[in-house]
Amino acid sequence: MALSALGDELSCSICLNLYTEPVSLRCGHNFCRDCIVTALDTQEGSGVYSCPECREEYVERPPLEKNRKLCNIVDNFRSTQQKKENSEIHCTYCVDSPVGAVKTCLQCENSMCDKHLTAHNKTVDHVLTEPTSSFSSKKCSIHKELLKYYCSEDAICLCVSCCLVGKHKGHEVELLEEALEKKKEKLRSVLENMTMKREKTEKNIQNLQDHKRKSQEKADDEKKRVTALFEDTRKQLEVQEQRVLSEISRQVEEVSLSVIRLAKQLEIQKDELSRKIGHFEKLCNMTDPITVLQDEESDTDEVSQDEESDTDEVSQDEESDTDEVSQDEESDTDEVSQDEESDTDEVSQDEESDTDEVSQESDTGDENVEESSVHDLDDFMISLVLHRSITDLITNMQLKANFNIQDAMDLDEKTAHRFVAISDDLRRASISKTQKIRPKLPQRFTLYNQVMSRESFSHERHYWEVEVGDCGYWDVGVCYPSIERDGEESGIGNNNKSWSIGIRENEYSCEHDSQLQLLYPESPVQRLGLYLDYEGGRLSFYQLSDPIRHLHTFTTTFTEPLHAAFYIDKGAWVNLIGPVFFIKP
Repeated sequence: MALSALGDELSCSICLNLYTEPVSLRCGHNFCRDCIVTALDTQEGSGVYSCPECREEYVERPPLEKNRKLCNIVDNFRSTQQKKENSEIHCTYCVDSPVGAVKTCLQCENSMCDKHLTAHNKTVDHVLTEPTSSFSSKKCSIHKELLKYYCSEDAICLCVSCCLVGKHKGHEVELLEEALEKKKEKLRSVLENMTMKREKTEKNIQNLQDHKRKSQEKADDEKKRVTALFEDTRKQLEVQEQRVLSEISRQVEEVSLSVIRLAKQLEIQKDELSRKIGHFEKLCNMTDPITVLQDEESDTDEVSQDEESDTDEVSQDEESDTDEVSQDEESDTDEVSQDEESDTDEVSQDEESDTDEVSQESDTGDENVEESSVHDLDDFMISLVLHRSITDLITNMQLKANFNIQDAMDLDEKTAHRFVAISDDLRRASISKTQKIRPKLPQRFTLYNQVMSRESFSHERHYWEVEVGDCGYWDVGVCYPSIERDGEESGIGNNNKSWSIGIRENEYSCEHDSQLQLLYPESPVQRLGLYLDYEGGRLSFYQLSDPIRHLHTFTTTFTEPLHAAFYIDKGAWVNLIGPVFFIKP
């Protein structure tokens, strides 16, 4: 009863037999792999999947995890059951005390122990097999005779009667032993092939594991390199930050010094004015006229004030006399000009001699001195220092990331189709509504709206970026200079001399030698990055989105220099962005 109960526990609830390759669902129930796969296939169109036992539902098709422990238990149980069945077959002739059988005679349909088997072999020469109680599989189901022959046409075992009469009459048959040897020979050949395939598969698995290990090691090295790069960048960023902040502090210090210097001057002026005010107040309180009238300092200040008042009166008189003087000056211009020329040297000398005295005696112009003496923050200079710092930082990062800037890539107008418009800087190509007047040259494309770059790449590794329009048809790629310039095979990707990625009817695809493969980017492609490893035979396309996505990689052996190549139609345009980078190994 215990074994029977265990057998029920180890039976699939779908086929009701012992588990075969048992797998588990997330809910914990187990099924034969084939049984649950068939059940899930029938639920495919319902939009929801469920466990056949507990009816737990899954929005997506549930993954099947092999239950290795249950598989081992089932295998052990099955082996135990088979041994038990064999041990329960007893000798047919040992009636008094049951003895386990060692062989079964298919003709006699009797099982025998060692003792009765010896006696049986001395009397007859029958076919013996392992102890069994099932004889139906060893005999013909029609004639109930022992199966002795094999029909190769129908691939079935036959008895003697089947060979003489019935539907197998006249068929080519052979003894089971001979057919067995042939079958074993075939099986050995198949086994040998399968063994070779298994070894090859094991080698591939090992290669994949090695590849995974190397990729992990490479990833670890890259992580270390990137971590070190960003750590160094952070340090440099702090240095550049201090550089800009130091410039701001320097300018603040200059402003502070200029303010302090001017404040000292003003303090001196203030003290002098305070002294004069005190002196004048003292004069105002005096009753002695001689002392007040003969005070030289008060006379000096009165003169300066008179000069200021006279200045205003003179300016008014000059305005009233402007018309008369202007007329007189017109008549006397020639004479005055001659007199001025003669007196110029004397006046200039007098002015120079009087400059020091005027500067010492005059207290006017304090406001002008204040404006010229006080410094202000130069915000443009701060922005310039910031710009230089960021530029230096970016350049240093590019160098440490193995990106070395090369010259910018230009489009070759000599190759441009007559309906392709090229910008003045040779960086942008678009569709022209009118045909361009261009000389007929052997390198010019004549059928497709295409253009190539002037630069070519014949060694090492390079990277460049291309911006594409959001409408029309376009192709971006590379080609050999020997590409056809006319005819159907001149299209980029339509031959074995070019590789491209493009869009037609809202479908993205990559193409080489007219072999098209559809691509499914997650978002519209607006900017592309192209990476060329010439010696490595690799051309990769990347979608420069956020995050960056790999679109496709061509692998081959390049045999000619490669030019960047472009096709545009129906309002499309392409634009070369930035420089070409040389990538260090």
